[in-house]
Amino acid sequence: MATVNILLPAMGEGVIEATIIKWLVNEGSSVREDDPIVEVATDKVDSEIPAPADGKIVSIVAREGSIIKVGEVIAVIEHNIVRSPDEPVKIEKEVERIRETISAEKSAKKETETISRELRSRTPGGKFLSPLVRSIASTENISYSDLDKIDGTGMDGRITKDDIFRFIGSGNKRPEEPTPPVEAADVNPQVKAAGIIAERGDEIIEMDRVRKLIADHMVLSKKTSPHVTSFIDADVTKVVSWRNSVKDRFLATEGYKLTLTPIFADAAARALSEFPMINISVDGNKIIMKKNINIGIATALPDGNLIVPVIKNADEKNLNGLARTVSDLAERARKNKLKPDEITGGTFTITNFGTFDNIAGTPIINQPQVAILGTGAVRKKPAVIETPDGDVIAIRQIMILSLSYDHRVIDGALAGKFLKRIKSILENYSPDIVLP
Repeated sequence: MATVNILLPAMGEGVIEATIIKWLVNEGSSVREDDPIVEVATDKVDSEIPAPADGKIVSIVAREGSIIKVGEVIAVIEHNIVRSPDEPVKIEKEVERIRETISAEKSAKKETETISRELRSRTPGGKFLSPLVRSIASTENISYSDLDKIDGTGMDGRITKDDIFRFIGSGNKRPEEPTPPVEAADVNPQVKAAGIIAERGDEIIEMDRVRKLIADHMVLSKKTSPHVTSFIDADVTKVVSWRNSVKDRFLATEGYKLTLTPIFADAAARALSEFPMINISVDGNKIIMKKNINIGIATALPDGNLIVPVIKNADEKNLNGLARTVSDLAERARKNKLKPDEITGGTFTITNFGTFDNIAGTPIINQPQVAILGTGAVRKKPAVIETPDGDVIAIRQIMILSLSYDHRVIDGALAGKFLKRIKSILENYSPDIVLP
């Protein structure tokens, strides 16, 4: 018998720490390899960590609620050692992957550390401030006396980035410029300077952790990118007719439904291949053109929250592969079974307003991407059709496509051409699906 440390594994791109939410085992519990032993949460997703081998949990090092870095010990397991010839290689690869993750994150935080280096690490009241919190405080002009007012929710009362963002959003931040005086008659008695007072009978609902993350992500996106949204309508009569003709046979042979979502993903992937300057990210004054086309599909969860699983290398999949991947990711998303790397690395996102019979919308860009496609409901409408004998009015299946894009790097001409290309692909869609 031998004891082995269980380390917090790499949790996805840019993630270097996680919060221990709940242990699913106790000290002394026997486990089998790949049994889930602990639930953890990052700023991207909640997930479970499996046991690395058969054995007994002899020690739980990381307690519930603690924040642990990638590569740190969370527990110790005792097991029989049965080494395969390639085990040293696998271990070395995992260690190298963790090192690369930590190295990349250190590089990304260099600017934050530079900003915060000259700032005091503690408030007058003795509260410790991390470099990230110091950087945010400096950027938002929050004084140290104001920081002392924040109740930290981190370990030992430390102020986290969520705490400081919540403080800013609550209106407690001291204004940079003095506000002009107002007459007493102009003051709404139901509103305090610090925020809104709930009236009798109002219900106060605390945001859950995921909703807070979504809120922060949306606000960050609007602050980062000047959003512009363009619209175009598409006649998808041929696509809808073809899908209706094969959907029953597809379900019988494949075991899952053929929806319009993988068709939209296919059209977007084809268009992105032709317009690589839509498949980019921005780093300061540099444009990063992505090699892979990884399309995120915004998925509503049963609790009302949202998650965006990612189809990796979408341009390399046929419609069968896209349909299978979309069905699998959506199903596991609703059951909270997605892996961290299945919601990271996206280069473009699709959100389907039509799921709820909405005809259009202005989606918010999923940072650090620069564009997002919204697909509206498909509805029967009268349309003018050109024929050799003249124009006629016919009933057609029409939908509205909306593209929100980052005007720092995408101009209206490029966005318009890209959106028109998606319309053309859908109106002349040639499915490469294979059915028996």
